[in-house]
Amino acid sequence: MKQAIQSTYFLLLLALIVNACTGKETDKYPIQQADWESKQTSLDSFDHCTKGQTYLPLYSHIYHIHEHRTFDLTITVSMRNVSPSDTVYILHADYYNTLGENIRQYIDKPIYIKPLETIEIVIEEQDIDGGSGANFVFDWAAADTKNPPLFEAVMISTHGQQGLSFITRGVQIIQ
Repeated sequence: MKQAIQSTYFLLLLALIVNACTGKETDKYPIQQADWESKQTSLDSFDHCTKGQTYLPLYSHIYHIHEHRTFDLTITVSMRNVSPSDTVYILHADYYNTLGENIRQYIDKPIYIKPLETIEIVIEEQDIDGGSGANFVFDWAAADTKNPPLFEAVMISTHGQQGLSFITRGVQIIQ
């Protein structure tokens, strides 16, 4: 009888653990993907702003063991307005591959980023068009360049028990 009770408690405990691990998680802070149309600005001219360009290096894959074997990565590109008071405008967000070919434009019309707001672009792990030398070039405008926008990327992948992640930061292109 004692062994039957212990077995019942063990099965109940096991069921509770499995249910807790597979239960639906509630999102305290749901992430909303950028709605590009709602972020479009009504400004026709940015002559009142200082304009800049930023280069952001990316890796849609990295090499593993040798040059013919790759490890594909998911890329999260963050466009951050670090100003606590001024809006930043993103005029273009162009995605280039390893060969320097413009393979995608993410912004059709200029968008705005409110003070301290972050907008993200996610490039899925299966999208390897960029290659190991992928990059973005952002054209931006801001009324005050004391706090220029910050562009960062997080590359990540997990397979089985192996995972890796790293970041890159944009550098301003001086012309």
